Amino acid sequence: MALRPEPTAPFHSVQYALRVLESVARHRDGVGSARLAQETGLPPGPLAHLLLMLRREGYLEQVEDDVYVVGEALVLLGSGGDRQRALRERLDRTLSELRDTLGAAVYLSRYQDGELEVVQYADGPDTPVVNQWVDFRSAVHATAIGKCLLGQLDHDGRRDHLARHKTARLTSRTITDERILLNALDRQPPTVPVLDLQEYAVGTVCAAVPVTAGSSVGCLALSLPVEHAHRLRSAAEGLNRRAAPVMLSLSL
Repeated sequence: MALRPEPTAPFHSVQYALRVLESVARHRDGVGSARLAQETGLPPGPLAHLLLMLRREGYLEQVEDDVYVVGEALVLLGSGGDRQRALRERLDRTLSELRDTLGAAVYLSRYQDGELEVVQYADGPDTPVVNQWVDFRSAVHATAIGKCLLGQLDHDGRRDHLARHKTARLTSRTITDERILLNALDRQPPTVPVLDLQEYAVGTVCAAVPVTAGSSVGCLALSLPVEHAHRLRSAAEGLNRRAAPVMLSLSL
């Protein structure tokens, strides 16, 4: 299985953020933005945006005016045996914040060993998860999560998956023609959220955005009842904006 070559915009943000963190870590007594710009090659505007995000996420701490040191979150995620617990807690907190901000159930999924897996999710009384009436692993062709994951595979990876999981009709909107599905995946811009407009379940709409870390394939997704479909695109855009911090957590 190979990844498609086009990285998403959040992917670029993560690469730059990692560059900033590496630079700050080399300066135990702190470092200013001018030196960071020199060492990372980032212009002042994008660098200021990254510094704000890294401070908000706890990866950096500003100890005095324009002086930055490594933050507690970065220390915890680099602490060996405690990393998995710290990562899960951070992702739980992030998904819960997304649920409350977007007013939707939120999911973190990955494609591993040829199958879709929902790793973590955040729901609530007013933001219920999708009723999984057909196993998501058998409905990759019909869900925003599944199509987003398939979209990150190369052509052979997609063909392999579809050879093992047939494109069954789940609703009147489900794409069952493999050729049409593959063409749609080819045309999907990597920076635009993937949508599911009642293709998996009548009464539910969903959106998903890629979340990659190294060679792994993953995505962030949300679901809404169809009566809230008018909010789907704005919620999807909000999800896309928050993909970079999640990707960064997985990359550290």
